[in-house]
Amino acid sequence: MSFALKPGVSVADTEHGTVLLDERSGRYWMLNRTGAVVLRCLLDGESPQEAARTLLRRYPDAADRATGHVESLLDALRTAEVIVP
Repeated sequence: MSFALKPGVSVADTEHGTVLLDERSGRYWMLNRTGAVVLRCLLDGESPQEAARTLLRRYPDAADRATGHVESLLDALRTAEVIVP
């Protein structure tokens, strides 16, 4: 399954992660560095499982939490309606 940002949602990378802005509602979300990695993976066509593996390669200390981080972020992005399958 591939993911995309909902039309009208823009992305800006910062030194601390990524910011998403829903231009229609004016709402925004700030993602930390790990969240930014996961978002980029998902938008680049990786599955949630592949995103978790990418996260582990970059942050080996997150081994026991990587899958949970990916699932939590994906749930939050879906709930916020900023990402579409």
